Amino acid sequence: MQKISSSDNAALLLNNQLCFALYSTSLAMTKLYKPLLAELGLTYPQYVVMLVLWEGDGLMVSELGERLFLDSGTLTPLLKRLEASGFITRSRDADDERRVRVRLTAAGKKLKVQAATIPDCILRASQCSLPEIISLTDQVKTLRQRLTT
Repeated sequence: MQKISSSDNAALLLNNQLCFALYSTSLAMTKLYKPLLAELGLTYPQYVVMLVLWEGDGLMVSELGERLFLDSGTLTPLLKRLEASGFITRSRDADDERRVRVRLTAAGKKLKVQAATIPDCILRASQCSLPEIISLTDQVKTLRQRLTT
């Protein structure tokens, strides 16, 4: 039987786990967003869909899925709820009926104006400077890329 060294013990401490730090931070961040998004009538997953559409309207469902790292089985119910709320429309692509194009409605475009205050709220709550937030975001995106390639 192999003896566990002190370094092995440290490696198994919960507070030394990157996965737990990311997970618990994600929970805290989602909790922070919840009341802000409730005012807009959105959940966090719906919000990230809207963020992508505000960057470029008229995307295919597959393009949305790629940007959000979501499969169509997860994305389709989100899109149905956004459509029922009047923020988007979904229609078959004229060139390829198998593809579905997602477009913002006037209400969806107007929602962007209301959502414009959210980043500042998050910045204040995080007590981080904008350069710190940008650096953290870049580090997490680099980690994601390394883990998915």
